[in-house]
Amino acid sequence: MKLTIERAALLKSLAHVQSVVERRTTIPILSNVKLEGRSGQLSLNATDMDLDIIEAVPADVVRPGATTAPAHTFYEIVRKLPDGSQVEIEHDAESGQLTLRSGRSKFSLACLPVEDFPVLSGGDLPFSFALSAAELKTLIDRTRFAISTEETRYYLNGIYLHAAASDGVDVLRAVATDGHRLARVEITLPDGAAGMPGIIVPRKTVAEIRKLIDETDGEITVSLSETKLKFAFGDAVLTSKLIDGTFPDYERVIPADNDKVLVVDCKSFAQAVDRVSAISTEKSRAIKLALEKGTATLSASSAENGSAVEEIEADYASTPLEIGFNSRYLMDILAQVEGESARFAMADAASPTVVREVTDGGAIYVLMPMRV
Repeated sequence: MKLTIERAALLKSLAHVQSVVERRTTIPILSNVKLEGRSGQLSLNATDMDLDIIEAVPADVVRPGATTAPAHTFYEIVRKLPDGSQVEIEHDAESGQLTLRSGRSKFSLACLPVEDFPVLSGGDLPFSFALSAAELKTLIDRTRFAISTEETRYYLNGIYLHAAASDGVDVLRAVATDGHRLARVEITLPDGAAGMPGIIVPRKTVAEIRKLIDETDGEITVSLSETKLKFAFGDAVLTSKLIDGTFPDYERVIPADNDKVLVVDCKSFAQAVDRVSAISTEKSRAIKLALEKGTATLSASSAENGSAVEEIEADYASTPLEIGFNSRYLMDILAQVEGESARFAMADAASPTVVREVTDGGAIYVLMPMRV
């Protein structure tokens, strides 16, 4: 294999694929990126056996061929080359070395046989539909903060994506929960998604997809089966295994009859929570919310730091209520509210609180209270 490629184009694609490669792996070939030069392009492929990414980038291919190279080392070399430079890549099959030249720089990298590189992509994916970059971004950004990091409850370590009906309208719904808070966001069901199985998209896959969304404007093609999921973004294709587990019945934890309603200006409320939480302990992050007609009083205290109290105007007309929350969880939810006002529906100090945007019914957040 022999080819010449622009450094900027190579670096952009390498940045995408090398982030899939684990820093520590017991299988040497998984530390490598597969490079394949053919008909005017260089194809880069990396995998960790659960997630696979292939990206094509234009190149002047003199001699077609394929090899593998250490992903992180290769990326670091290209990253440190001068802007605007041309990179010549040549693989000698006899020596098994990959030579990289740019200006007066020359690097030789040891390669592993391309035949050893595992193939994850492929297989039958019966359901396929298109989403705009903005729609996929909405589903991810407004739910990912609630993904659990607790490995024992592995079925919560991702976003649950499924078709559902909401007020007689078919929707594509994304749900994430860690047991303390829950995020549920929906968009109109795309053509081709009807009848799709409910799938749990792993946390690492969500992070890699999110990086690619920022660099695409067009539609993203989503294909899936019960065990595998594929996203096609222009020149990049990301294939992932799904979490093999059953997502809990999240509808049961969304209360329908919470009768105490609080409406606050989202920005000023979030700022007040942020200020008061400076006093709360690092471990509990607890703050108390005391509600009376027309006002909401936030307070926090700790033996080490002292106490804080802040009162804000609020639209509240029910009986007085005191309820405690983890301030970080509360801030995470308030950060997702895109409108000016947030609506809190509560029953009592021990029951889940439902948070919505006043103007947008497509997103629901549930937050478990704390004893303060």
